[in-house]
Parts: sequence; C-alpha cells; structure tokens
Amino acid sequence: MSFMSEFKEFAVKGNAMDLAVGVIIGAAFGKIVESIVNDLIMPLVGAVSGGFDFSNLFIALDTVPEGVAMTLAEVKKAGVPVFAYGNFLTILLNFLILALIVFILVKQLNRLKKDAPAAPAAPPEDVVLLREIRDSLKK
Repeated sequence: MSFMSEFKEFAVKGNAMDLAVGVIIGAAFGKIVESIVNDLIMPLVGAVSGGFDFSNLFIALDTVPEGVAMTLAEVKKAGVPVFAYGNFLTILLNFLILALIVFILVKQLNRLKKDAPAAPAAPPEDVVLLREIRDSLKK
C-alpha cells in the first residue's frame, strides 16, 4: 500500500474526522470560556475585591522609566521585562472553568450511557440445541 493511499484511508476514517470536528468545536468553546472569565467573572471578582484588576498584576524585572504609566501594557511597551502573574491567574481560571465544564459534560454522557439497559446476550447455538433436547426428553 502506498503512502498516499494509506494517508487517504486515515484521513477519511471516522475517527480522524471526529477528531477534527472536536478540535474545531473545542477551540470555539475555549473562546467562549475565555470571554466568560474575562468579561463576566473577573470584573465581578474585581468589584468584590474593591476594583482590583488582575490583568495588571505584574512585577517589573527592571527599572521602569519615569513618565511610564504602571500598567502592564505601558510597561511592556516601554520595553521593560515583566513577570505578569495576573495574566497567568486569569488563564489558570480559564483552564479550571473549562476543565470543570468538560468534567460535567463527560460525567453526564457516561451517566446516559449507563442508563441504557443492555440486552441480554443470546446463548450459544449449542446450548440452545442442548436445551431443546433436554426439553424433548422430559416430555
């Protein structure tokens, strides 16, 4: 089998197509979760903590020139290396929310799969034949 025919067989298999669809939907879902965290949750956390903005939490690793505003964007624009742990906290919160949602989704899918009653397996043909012989001998 040639390389191209093997690749074609792999590419059109159901698993590869399912994986591609899952990656695309996962990327879109990740953007939704990112928006939820950045636009809904973090402003609420900031409001509860007295207007605290997590996105501007950083430690300048060099001296900041005078006249530069002490915001992450301005300090980065000035070329000062920074340790931006506030951005990391936001991304970590994104991950935790996404992991929680995926966990709940998988748990529900597994619960639905377990609820479906499994059909009893049919006995092998020789067992059926032996039962028929036994029943005919009893009569």
